Amino acid sequence: MNVIRQIKKMVLGSYRLALSEGLIAGKGVSVMGGVSFGTEPYLITLEDNVRISNDVAFVNHDGGTWAFRDKDKYKDVVKFGRIKIGERTFVGRGSTIMPGVTIGKRCVIGAGSVVTKDIPDGSVAVGVPARVIMTTDAYADKSLSRMAEFDKEAYERDKKAYLKSWL
Repeated sequence: MNVIRQIKKMVLGSYRLALSEGLIAGKGVSVMGGVSFGTEPYLITLEDNVRISNDVAFVNHDGGTWAFRDKDKYKDVVKFGRIKIGERTFVGRGSTIMPGVTIGKRCVIGAGSVVTKDIPDGSVAVGVPARVIMTTDAYADKSLSRMAEFDKEAYERDKKAYLKSWL
């Protein structure tokens, strides 16, 4: 089996395992490699057309409570939280989504971000901790204005050659 097929099998296995353990995923969800759905995937909802990039981590419980659970007063303290990702949202590579977070519809979460609080619909959020820096509409306009001319036919004929020449 070639390396690409092995990677695809691992990715699908992780995603399928999470689904079998209760992950809720809408239509058109796309999950790249190395995604961790945590130990409670049944607390995660991915709405329609969500795209999760490589190495994203969903953390749906706070393991830090371990540090003080040996004390009688705190022996039963545990913290869990649902995570919800709204439709048509993109979560960038290496991001971490913390317990109890809802990310709205049509959002972009920048690579390497740590999302510790809710992100409203139509927002671009980046950083550690993630903060909203602009609307998704503003990001779309900015992306369009900075894009070089694009020859779709040449791209579709030979994507690799086209991208090498285009950049």
